[in-house]
This record gives sequence, C-alpha cells and structure tokens, in this order.
Amino acid sequence: MIFSVIAFAIMNTVVKYLSGYSVYQIVFFRSIGTLLFTIPLIIKLKIPILGNHKNLLFLRGVIGVISLTCFFESLNYLAVGTAASLRFTSPIFAAIFALLFLKEKIKPIQWLLFLVAFVGVLIIKGFGVDVHTIGILLAITSAIFLGLIFVVIRKLGNREHPLVIINYFMVMAFVFGGLMSIKNWKQPNMSEWFLLLSLGIFGYIGQLYMTKAFQSDETSVIAPLKYLEVIFTIIIGVFWFGDIYNIWTLLGIFLIFVGLIYNIYLKRKTS
Repeated sequence: MIFSVIAFAIMNTVVKYLSGYSVYQIVFFRSIGTLLFTIPLIIKLKIPILGNHKNLLFLRGVIGVISLTCFFESLNYLAVGTAASLRFTSPIFAAIFALLFLKEKIKPIQWLLFLVAFVGVLIIKGFGVDVHTIGILLAITSAIFLGLIFVVIRKLGNREHPLVIINYFMVMAFVFGGLMSIKNWKQPNMSEWFLLLSLGIFGYIGQLYMTKAFQSDETSVIAPLKYLEVIFTIIIGVFWFGDIYNIWTLLGIFLIFVGLIYNIYLKRKTS
C-alpha cells in the first residue's frame, strides 16, 4: 500500500500540472499507459482476460471510472492536497459499505473517529483558503465511489488476478475517456506526451499494489493507509505549485488524517 500511495501522489501532481487538458483526455491517457502493461502481461501469463466474476469486475470498472473522473475534475477547483484529503474520506464510506455488504463489524469508537474525520471536512469547507464548493462535491463523490471500490475488490478477494481487475477498469476508462475526448481534444507537445503517458505508468503501479493490498487483508485495515498519499501530495503541491494552506485547512486535514489512521491501531489491537 505504501508503494501504491507514492505512485498515486505523483500521478495526482502530474494531473494537476496538466489542468489545461479536459478531464476526459486525462482519463483517456491515464488508461492507455496502464493498458500497455496489463494486456501484454495478461497474454504472457495466459490469464483469462474476461475473468470469472464478470458482474463484479464490470461493476468495479464502472465505479472506478466515475471515481477517477470526479477526482481529476476536482483538481481544477482545489489545491491538490485538499482534493486528496477530501477524497480520502473514502474509508468512512468503505467501512459503511463493508458493514452493509460484507458484514464486517464497526466498533462504536470507530464511528466516533469517522465523525472526527468528517468534522475535518467541515472545517476545510468553512475556513479553508479558496475552497470551491463544486470541487468539494466532486472530491466527496469520488470518495463515495472509491469506498465502494474497496469493498468490491475485497468481495472479489483472491478469486481474480489483480491484472484482470485493473484491466477491466482501464478498458472502461479508455472507452469512456476516448469517446468523450473526441470533441474536447487538445494536441500535446513532446513533453506533454511524456507526462500524459506517465499517468498510466504511475497509475498502473498504484493500482496494482492497491489491489494486492486489499486482496490480502481486511478493508478497514488497508483503506486508512491511503492517507499517507495525502502527506506526499501536500508536500509536492507546496513545492511544485506553491499551494497555500491556512491553519484551518491544515487542522481539517489533520483531523481527517488522525480520525482514520487511528482505525489501523484499533483494528490491529483487537486482531
């Protein structure tokens, strides 16, 4: 999961840098770079490309495209660290979905910590620097669907190869992003071609290790580790884009971070 969050933090930063491109073109290039890895590997390893649980794989692909598109669009309205922080309220939704669909238990103290994290979101909304409401709604929508992704992957478990799960997601992103880019195409220069294609490389690394992580342990243990991505993203945003965070924004991010990371400690303590 640590390898995953580093890769995703770099990818988020590149997406922010390429904000002049439509979100659909970003999604399209994000998928191309990853498919260049997944399809040859699936063929080489002789893995059934359609998998065995097509309904769940299709669901994972659809909600993945929705989450990805909403998050990339939110970067047009928010500082990259703020967007990442809001998106990673996803463990709250992951825990709720896991309770409903996987029957994983949530302790009362965990609900309290989720409330602390949500208060962090409210603080960012109420007191943050240049926090756009549309950006917040997009980031939270992305978080809801990301939480559902965690649960679908957990439901699939080890019954599907990680490459098949990723490939479904990327094929759908490729089709959706490609079709929507037809009327929103901007011709990249040489350096932008490199950056656009790098999205898929970093995304592939992040997606592969995230999928393996969720296949290997409970959702409530793995999901909070995504918050390391917030730290990396904020640091990169400050030094690369000169993002500014006032004390209230940092307090909100801190509450989100503490409220959800502490779940790791609670879960390990009782396991």
